[in-house]
Amino acid sequence: MKLSKTEEQLMEMIWKQEKVFLKDLVDSFPHPKPATTTIATLLKRMQDKGFVGYTLFGNSREYYPLVNKDDYFSKHVKGIIKNYFGNSTLQFASFFTTNSNMTASELEDLKKIIDQEIKRKEK
Repeated sequence: MKLSKTEEQLMEMIWKQEKVFLKDLVDSFPHPKPATTTIATLLKRMQDKGFVGYTLFGNSREYYPLVNKDDYFSKHVKGIIKNYFGNSTLQFASFFTTNSNMTASELEDLKKIIDQEIKRKEK
């Protein structure tokens, strides 16, 4: 299941804080802050989708992530590769490196990461 852009923004805050109350989430937004009811509605949708859970403390709910950030974005990227690059990681990597304005230094860093991964997989 996928999150909307606004839900992703909210989820980023929850991942960052790990456990957070509604008031703290509202306070985390820049001005103009969304209404508390708007955030509560988004949290309810995210809960229904299985992304967040909560613990009750009196009348307050402390929200926490049920989905790991890396797992969510990995699944998202795999969907992009499948839908836009014919399920070819090589085509995705080629597109990414030629169309992303990476500096020579960043490409060298990427090359090191790839070389390390090759060595790891050859073992």
